[in-house]
Amino acid sequence: MLSSIHPLGERTRHNIWGITVGAFIVGAVAGGIMLGVLAGGVGGVGHMLIPWSPRNAFVAAIGVVGLATVGDLLRGSRALPWPQRQVNEDWLTTYRGWVYGAGFGFQLGGGLFTYITTLAVLATIAVAVLSASVLVGAVIGAAFGLFRGLAVLTTSRVSDPLALRSFHAGMARLAQPVRFLALAAQVALVFGAFVVVVVS
Repeated sequence: MLSSIHPLGERTRHNIWGITVGAFIVGAVAGGIMLGVLAGGVGGVGHMLIPWSPRNAFVAAIGVVGLATVGDLLRGSRALPWPQRQVNEDWLTTYRGWVYGAGFGFQLGGGLFTYITTLAVLATIAVAVLSASVLVGAVIGAAFGLFRGLAVLTTSRVSDPLALRSFHAGMARLAQPVRFLALAAQVALVFGAFVVVVVS
């Protein structure tokens, strides 16, 4: 997806990169909100049937994120039967930039429409469910979609073939360090939340 939406590609398709990217980010946020609203709604129904306290929900959320982190450390996402689907690249030559930008963004922000590379996606959905609130779920989903959507801005300097090759080489080079930082952030989040529960 990122390898397709960049200034060079948009110029060759006679589109404006900024418009496509803007639509992509808006679509990602919209997809995230949809995901969060649905998850929060499911949690709300569950909470009506089997009520849980905010503290229990918080503890459960810590457990879910902790399990997802351990699973990612063990590369557990590879063993699960994810759909192998990515976005339909035929859209790039069929629709205007803002159409496929919004469509690709919505699928990415929706979390479950494309191949999942980290259990953190499922943990985010679970936390939205545990919130038992459509509003809180929407906020969680919006943040999820926004951060996923903003990744497209990393292509802003890809204006010629040499820059595109350099971008791909950089992405490959940073794959492991970024994975490490993401896992470290998850560990820090779980540890910090656990400390809050213990001292409260």
